[in-house]
Formats: sequence, C-alpha cells, structure tokens
Amino acid sequence: MIVCVCKSVSDRTIRASIAEGTDSFDELQFELGVATCCGKCEESVRDVMAQSGVCAGSCGVAHAHPVAAPAAAPVMFYELKAA
Repeated sequence: MIVCVCKSVSDRTIRASIAEGTDSFDELQFELGVATCCGKCEESVRDVMAQSGVCAGSCGVAHAHPVAAPAAAPVMFYELKAA
C-alpha cells in the first residue's frame, strides 16, 4: 500500500528500511523523503513504524492501536437576515 503519495513510498519500503536499521522518524524522512512535501502521510508512517516494533520515543506514537476519536462538537448554523 502506498503510504506517501508525494514520494511514492509504500509500507513495504518503510518496513524494509526499518529492517535495515532505520529506527527513527527523522531517519525515515531523510532516507525516503516521507512527510517532507505535504505532510499528510506522517501519521500513517508513524503507524507503520509502530506496527513494525520501532516506537515509543523514536516515532512519537505511544501505542500501536489508534485511540477512538473524541465526540464531535455540535455544529451551529446561523442565518443572516437582510435589514
């Protein structure tokens, strides 16, 4: 699966880099270029790192499983009336 669309980096490439000794998010950014363009893949890259066992202090993710999102705040709409 492609994780970083900007640099065309897959989860397999990230795992291979980790297997070769890359053990921090900063190193992955330097080696593969992930999360250096738009940055939308950063969370996914960190998740792949967590699943690969490289984590805690290195990737910034304390757990491998995502935590449920907090309840969304209610949305209020206001109608403008002509004077």
